[in-house]
Amino acid sequence: MRLKMLRVLLAALAVSVSASVLADSQVVTSDVAVPRPPTLTPQQSGTLNRLQAVSPVNSRVVWASGVGGTYVVTTDGGATWRAGVVAGAEQLQFRDVQGVSARVAYLLSAGVGPASRIYKTEDGGASWSQQFQSLDPDAFYDCFAFWTARGGIAMSDAVNGRFPVIQTTDGTTWTDIGARLPAAQLGEAAFAASGTCVATQGRSRAWIGTGGAAKARILATTDGGHTWAAYDTPIVQGTPSSGVFSVDFRDPLHGILGAGELAAPTAFADTVARSSDGGKTWQLTNRPPVPGAIYGLSYVRERSAEGDADGEASATRAVVVTGPRGAAWSPDEG
Repeated sequence: MRLKMLRVLLAALAVSVSASVLADSQVVTSDVAVPRPPTLTPQQSGTLNRLQAVSPVNSRVVWASGVGGTYVVTTDGGATWRAGVVAGAEQLQFRDVQGVSARVAYLLSAGVGPASRIYKTEDGGASWSQQFQSLDPDAFYDCFAFWTARGGIAMSDAVNGRFPVIQTTDGTTWTDIGARLPAAQLGEAAFAASGTCVATQGRSRAWIGTGGAAKARILATTDGGHTWAAYDTPIVQGTPSSGVFSVDFRDPLHGILGAGELAAPTAFADTVARSSDGGKTWQLTNRPPVPGAIYGLSYVRERSAEGDADGEASATRAVVVTGPRGAAWSPDEG
């Protein structure tokens, strides 16, 4: 969405990395094992540019991305980070990143028209190839998500009542599948806040969170993007700067979303909801102790040390959320 970020999202980076690394740490309370809240440790990223998205591959390999065409990667669990700038992309904002392995990663730049692009590296960032550039001057791509190392989708704000969603099945070429999605509402869009407005689960399910319109919705597919349905949500909505910012699912049925109103950064509101039927219906959780919009959230996932890109990671009910004034931890989906 073409709205300037109100806060730096470094908290999202720290929380997400910690959640990935500490997913198997637990506290036992009343004979019930509860995941231990993540411990945040400041680390030197190697760049002064703002970082907005993070993608843990496993406990050792993590990719992050941000403004100025910047990406950073660690292969030793954060002890050291290597920063770089994609050649020719110095003016772009990489608001989403998908790490596949220590050598393979994708970057998505958010911007109007041709500023929306997708890059891929297969040599750990030594070189990057441009796979996609928007030819629609009115499109604005917000985020992407992947089922496998070669299969994923990326979404744009609506243009003339249609979502220019693109999909890859070979990790190289991207095809517009927007005609398969429900018609967009007037002004409907997503928020390029933390790269989490699209979520995938398994090998065929995906969810897209929207806002900026009369209703904040979840667009969902269960068949790899061939067919889609739209479902209403109960969170803050109804203005150009409100709606769903982030969505995640821990299995085919159980999901959670984060939302908010950019124009009210100090307000406590109904910004988190969860679903137990694959996103068809949503119920508000307790209001999180974080004011303003929920820019990003994620279930705690357990991944193998090798990070099998084509495999699935198990997720617990524990959730980390980040907002403009900090982060919150919930061991039970709120």
